[in-house]
Amino acid sequence: MKIGLSVSVIQRGKSGVATYVAGLLRGLAANGWPVEVVLFGLEDDKAWFAPWLDRCTWVGVPEKFRPAVANILWHQTRLPGLLRRHSCDLLHIPSYRRMVALPGIPQVVTVHDCAPFRLQGKYDQFRMFYGRQMVTRLARRTQEVIAVSEATAADVREFFGVRAERITVIYNGINHGRFFPQTPEAVRAKLPVTAAWQDGWWVYVARLEHPGKNHLRLLEAFAQLCAERSGDAGRLVLAGADWHGAEVIHRAIESSPVRERIHCAGFVPEEDLPAWYSGAKGLIFPSLFEGFGLPPVEAMACGCPVLCSDRGSLKEVTGGAAVLFDPEDTAGMVQAMRDLCSDPAKQAALRAAGLARAAVFEWSRCASETVEIYRRAEGNALTGPRRNKSTG
Repeated sequence: MKIGLSVSVIQRGKSGVATYVAGLLRGLAANGWPVEVVLFGLEDDKAWFAPWLDRCTWVGVPEKFRPAVANILWHQTRLPGLLRRHSCDLLHIPSYRRMVALPGIPQVVTVHDCAPFRLQGKYDQFRMFYGRQMVTRLARRTQEVIAVSEATAADVREFFGVRAERITVIYNGINHGRFFPQTPEAVRAKLPVTAAWQDGWWVYVARLEHPGKNHLRLLEAFAQLCAERSGDAGRLVLAGADWHGAEVIHRAIESSPVRERIHCAGFVPEEDLPAWYSGAKGLIFPSLFEGFGLPPVEAMACGCPVLCSDRGSLKEVTGGAAVLFDPEDTAGMVQAMRDLCSDPAKQAALRAAGLARAAVFEWSRCASETVEIYRRAEGNALTGPRRNKSTG
């Protein structure tokens, strides 16, 4: 089977969709490439796909189609013809906002979250409208929907009106060859930390996005923790690129009474994340909404205690291996951090539980289950009342 995989929304490798695409390709490779893959990607992103280009066909998309509106139009007007030209049997859209109205072949779409329905102001006005109105109509026409969690599957049923039998939950994986506990020596060699960091740090891996990622309450909670426990409160590392509303977060940092203890690391490449996790006192993850939540799983795989929001999929994904709190309750956030600081037994228990939970998430399993969805979508199209692509 030849799969057309649209990869023009990886945001230069700095997004959760990019992590998903890389993980899926890594999983397909580990499984011996059970399908043939044609990658439709923006020309400047080609180098990012270098590890897989010896087994995949690359079809370049001009850079003028990188902006969101232009990219949406390209998917609707140009991609169907390219799918025919390259004799693709099925189209996989790894980010539902790029679903194609008339692809001419069966279409599988991955839904990572339904954030436009759950969070006001998550995106600009156009993307909020498109995410709530147009995408809903397109989702009802696609053959199969992959949801990355049960919570996301429930949202797809509620907000998109897609029938349950067309939705399959397939958990994301993580790269266990990269995410594992690092030695203190490896951490020190990798990170720009000095003796001033000897009391440790908390890390929050999320793009600087306001209000969805809830940085302002975290900054308030951290300031309270420092006021109570100046000796062992540590530092706060914000690991993520600037996004919508980042200026609000930067202003809050500047006005914080403990701004000298707050470190903005910017976008952190995947190869550096294990060191930040392994050396941390804990991952503090107060996001207001997640459709899956990769950072908590990555942190657990590195033996990092996880304190996280109880919203969206996070309770499901962390599976009892994290301390949960209400992300809108700053006092509760402070309490979670305070308890972890003062309880070595809890730290050890969270590390052990996290390592066991993280082992569940494998990209090879994700890829295998995804290929089964491809086969089901193709089979349903072949046996259904009509077939858009000639089978010869």
